[in-house]
Amino acid sequence: MASSVLSRSFRCGVACLSIAAGLPPSATAQGDPLDPPAGLDAYVNRVMGAFEVPGLALAIVRNGQVVVARGYGLRQMDHSDPVDEHTRFGIASNTKAFTATALALLVEEGRLEWDAPVIRYLPWFQMWDPWVTREITVRDLLVHRSGLGLGQGDLLGWPPSDRTREEIVRAIRWLEPVTSFRSAYAYDNVLYHVAALVIESVSGLTWEAFVATRIVEPLGMSDTRVSRASTREGGNVATPHAKVEGSVRPVRPFDATNTNASGGINASATDMASWMLVQLDSGRVAGAGRLFSPRTTSELWSIVTPVPFDPPPPELAPLGRSFNGYGLGFAVRDYRGRQMVTHTGSLPGYVSRLTLIPGLDLGVVVLTNAEQGAAFESITHHVLDHYLGAPEHDWLGAYVSLGARRDSARELQLRTATATRDTMSRPSLALSEYAGVYADPWYGDVVVEQAGSGLAIRFTRTPVLVGDLEHWQHDTFIVRWRDRELRADAYITFDLAPDGQIQAARMVPASRDVDFSYDFQDLELTPRPAGSDSP
Repeated sequence: MASSVLSRSFRCGVACLSIAAGLPPSATAQGDPLDPPAGLDAYVNRVMGAFEVPGLALAIVRNGQVVVARGYGLRQMDHSDPVDEHTRFGIASNTKAFTATALALLVEEGRLEWDAPVIRYLPWFQMWDPWVTREITVRDLLVHRSGLGLGQGDLLGWPPSDRTREEIVRAIRWLEPVTSFRSAYAYDNVLYHVAALVIESVSGLTWEAFVATRIVEPLGMSDTRVSRASTREGGNVATPHAKVEGSVRPVRPFDATNTNASGGINASATDMASWMLVQLDSGRVAGAGRLFSPRTTSELWSIVTPVPFDPPPPELAPLGRSFNGYGLGFAVRDYRGRQMVTHTGSLPGYVSRLTLIPGLDLGVVVLTNAEQGAAFESITHHVLDHYLGAPEHDWLGAYVSLGARRDSARELQLRTATATRDTMSRPSLALSEYAGVYADPWYGDVVVEQAGSGLAIRFTRTPVLVGDLEHWQHDTFIVRWRDRELRADAYITFDLAPDGQIQAARMVPASRDVDFSYDFQDLELTPRPAGSDSP
């Protein structure tokens, strides 16, 4: 699911990355400051105001201690309930590190091998290519190098669908890769659902039960819930917010449980502080032995898949890096000469970032109930720079400037699309001839039907994906989803055969702002003959 893209194989262990960073993970200079930056609360509030963030939770851990765990703002705009250190937020793809750690526990017990083929544990599992089916390993499930494209297959569960986790995984065999196996990095979510079924096959417990009993409970993370469905619980829960048609407002929580393993955990600042402490201390739980061994830390933080990177924009010059990659549920790169282990998370109405600087025994997590990555970036780097003793940099101003430039680029894109539209064109066929059932090998059926004087589209496995087709030009229509919270309008183009019959339909997002998990471009829709059955 959607994550702010950490957007292919060599192995570099924690030791060699730490040499590049200048300090081994265990080294901590005596006398280093524990106190957070002066004026931190005022700074956080300025960031929230600049980016229209109703509520935010922040945790900082340093030298084995919780330095900060507190909340800011409101659980829901225009309500009085404040965010505190126990308020739950959806952490989205920061869940992936929990899934990786769960697999690691089974590896430590000798019940699983990182480099064993997945079919040893799920004999029925298939990828598009039979050779890849035989070769893909448990490690490969976590590191975004399978050959699938960015977010490919996410429509199986995003927005919430009626499929089970196993149904989603069984459909992966129909996803045609966009690159060769292990040759390129492309962030995916669907293979984490496979990892969940591997955990279930080996342990006899569902992913939810395993993570709850083997990780969450031993760490005393009493606020944490391991299912998105918990977002609808009462109590101390942050309401998700997003900008919909120009205004920030509360939005429905994404509550699908079939994709929990890629992004389903809801947690508080206090609990995420506990999670960071055990990660930074190589699995040691204060006063309670170990959750995992230092060997697992090395596995989780070792780059498996190199990730290409470009120089940052001028406003963000300190973000220049010399290495960048993805390990097991974590991204690994350098920041100001130090190894940084990090991940972001993004769901409708929630975005977050977790960041560890092992050489400083430092962790920072920012949880928000809005969709402004600029907010968590501004706060995270402000805090990191304080502990690094780095030169002062105006992160808030930098992200405000960058956002204004991106807004201008977005407006230009929309103007260009409108200006190049052939408004005098008409559809080649009568509207009734576009109606019918269109089948995709991995998604299933999509129905185009007459609705009043126009056309409507309905994704049969995704109840919320119902929209109206407005003619754009020629045989292209724009899909306006009736639920405007989706913010995912798309173009659909009907391809005609020489005899004038429709032979295929293709879809693409209508804007660069559409979340990559709406992978409409991966659909291959063909008309289903009358009377034929769905696969």
